[in-house]
Amino acid sequence: MSTLKQAKAPEQALVVGRITSVYGVKGWVKLYSHTEPMTGIFDYKHWWLKTPSGWKVVELSQGRTQGRGLVAAIKGYHDRDQVKEICGFDIYVDAKDLPELEDGEFYWSQLEGLKVITKEGVLLGKVSQLMETGANDVLVVKGCEGSYDREERLIPYAPDQFILDIDLEKQEMVVDWDPDF
Repeated sequence: MSTLKQAKAPEQALVVGRITSVYGVKGWVKLYSHTEPMTGIFDYKHWWLKTPSGWKVVELSQGRTQGRGLVAAIKGYHDRDQVKEICGFDIYVDAKDLPELEDGEFYWSQLEGLKVITKEGVLLGKVSQLMETGANDVLVVKGCEGSYDREERLIPYAPDQFILDIDLEKQEMVVDWDPDF
């Protein structure tokens, strides 16, 4: 019997992790978290899952680190056979439930899709994604309609060094970057 509850889609669904597999025999699951720190996924008690039959919501009962990963108990799931129905689904939260950030801080989801313009006014493209590296995060900027070229650029996310301004209302970012680099 399914314990998934039909749910209305979140206003702005953001992926924060994934239920990867069953853990143990009591209905726990292994998780992959996109949050920083990784245990931040436990700050959200209701998780939306996008299933083939529509949006479903589950409620976090308990969560903890286990070795290098995370495990969680979901309310209403009590054995490994039952919990298999939610394995493999991404975990979403509603953007309105994210904590407020300090001035000058941004969520990655806010930066994706921004136009990237040099300080001289040259359109380089749009942010297609961000990558986490050891030293600093990196913007992946892909050429778009009207851009300098169709090249993909990797620009370090280094505010005040390469990233000069971010304007979410205008949906653009100004960078100190040579278009030929």
